[in-house]
Amino acid sequence: MPLMRLIFINRFFHPDHSATSQILSDLAFHLAGSGHQVSVVTSFQRYDDAAARLPSRERIREVDVHRVRTTRFGRDNLLGRALDYASFYVAAGWRLWCITRAGDVIIAKTDPPLIAIIARLIARWRGARLVNWVQDVFPEVAEALGVRALAGPQAGLLRRLRDAGFRSAVANVVLSDRMATVIARAGGLAERIHVIPNWADRDAICPVAESDNPLRREWNLAGKFVVCYSGNMGRVHEFGTMLDAAQLLLKSAEPMVMLFIGGGAQRRRVEDEVRMRGLSNVQFRPYQDRADLSCSLGVGDVHLVSQRPEVEGYVFPSKLYGILAAGRPVVFIGDPDGEISSLVARENIGVAVRQGDAEALANQLLRLAGDAALCEAMGARARVLLCERYDKRIAFRAWEDLLGRL
Repeated sequence: MPLMRLIFINRFFHPDHSATSQILSDLAFHLAGSGHQVSVVTSFQRYDDAAARLPSRERIREVDVHRVRTTRFGRDNLLGRALDYASFYVAAGWRLWCITRAGDVIIAKTDPPLIAIIARLIARWRGARLVNWVQDVFPEVAEALGVRALAGPQAGLLRRLRDAGFRSAVANVVLSDRMATVIARAGGLAERIHVIPNWADRDAICPVAESDNPLRREWNLAGKFVVCYSGNMGRVHEFGTMLDAAQLLLKSAEPMVMLFIGGGAQRRRVEDEVRMRGLSNVQFRPYQDRADLSCSLGVGDVHLVSQRPEVEGYVFPSKLYGILAAGRPVVFIGDPDGEISSLVARENIGVAVRQGDAEALANQLLRLAGDAALCEAMGARARVLLCERYDKRIAFRAWEDLLGRL
């Protein structure tokens, strides 16, 4: 493909370890390493540290990073988050205007939501081309979660502006088939909608046996069946079913631990609930370094993935790919007819239970804990699926093919 000038825009970038940052960083570094001129417009913040101090300009692995100043209220409340978004729109829009030239390709992710509205205007004024990289569909996802500030006519206005961006983009990249259907319904031209799933790196994340995993010893988990939730504990995820199941399993003879690794908007509430209920079989750990993901993901004998049914088609959990790479079974909690449930059943890589059915979840965990051979077979199929369909090299080729056709 011909060499291009590419400008990504997203609120987080390397060294931040959030999912959108890691995926963007992977692709940006790969394209820069292939000879393209790559820039990233991002913020000073890190996902779990609003007060982080990062350089305003730096060059990382041939990528020019432009960080803009924003408010730093963080993710703990919706008003503070909205103000952080607004200040990023202004500062990032100005920086994007300054660095964009005719013929450039602007690739706008969806953190913050609707940044593509600004990117579309700048692309039009500067003679650049816009690619929307849709990680979640806004404002639908916020409406589904009951955000009252988006109820009423303002949601309709945002949707119309967003849809205009879908129609004017040279490409809209989405994560799943159901999300592609949503974007087509919103007015995106079918021939400009491309499904490129997010990914994991099969070389960076590998299966690790319990006996070879130092975290098992450090975290006092040796000899226990570990049910792990690793990653963002955000508002699109549901935790009541997990905690209810943990309460049922307190009386189990099987030595079982439910381990939460990560952070996010709901972590504090989940911790409070665990303390209130006295759930001695639940533990918490912070986000782990990306270099240690083989071991941190390998701590779990099985991994939980949760997604509220009302956001089906609007988001797709990126944590799935790391679980597949680690060769662990997936235990999905959500819509039994949703995309993850269907994938789990079709590929026989785990089990799925309906949100709210804690008894079914507890029973499935007991079944898996009592059948090591079943867990091993599911995990092996998960690893094969990652290597055949969701490894980063496959996604990179899809992106190169798309950009080459522009």
